[in-house]
Amino acid sequence: MSARLKQAAVILVALFALAQLVRPLHAKPATDSSRTIQAHLQQGSELGAVLDRSCGNCHTNAAAWPWYARIAPVSWLIANGVREGRDAVNFSEWAGYSPAQQRTLLAASCQDVREGRMPDRLYTMLRPEARMSEQDVEMLCTAARQAERLPAREQP
Repeated sequence: MSARLKQAAVILVALFALAQLVRPLHAKPATDSSRTIQAHLQQGSELGAVLDRSCGNCHTNAAAWPWYARIAPVSWLIANGVREGRDAVNFSEWAGYSPAQQRTLLAASCQDVREGRMPDRLYTMLRPEARMSEQDVEMLCTAARQAERLPAREQP
């Protein structure tokens, strides 16, 4: 091994070790169950379970942080993905959205899963159980269509 190659390897290992000192916040805010989308769905709806399984780690306050979420730079990517997911829609804070926002978010969620943008492909490679079946997609899209037809105060 040449001296330059050894030097580069030492520098890379040192940078990787230093990167471990930069820890992103693994926030798991408290959740009031009465504010979640599950609390606002019709009794017996299976949609809540689908959303928990396929969307819960990025779009709720209940993100599960796997062991690899503690290793930089992967930890930075995961923390950023969760932050962006919660900013887009947080199913744990569903009651905080107006009925119009809820309709818009459900419609956007339907479109994202229909077009294969959600759940993210890399995420489903790591967590195959998060993949949405055609039945799951149709369930979400049906809920979106039904929300469009409800009067404003009866929104899910």
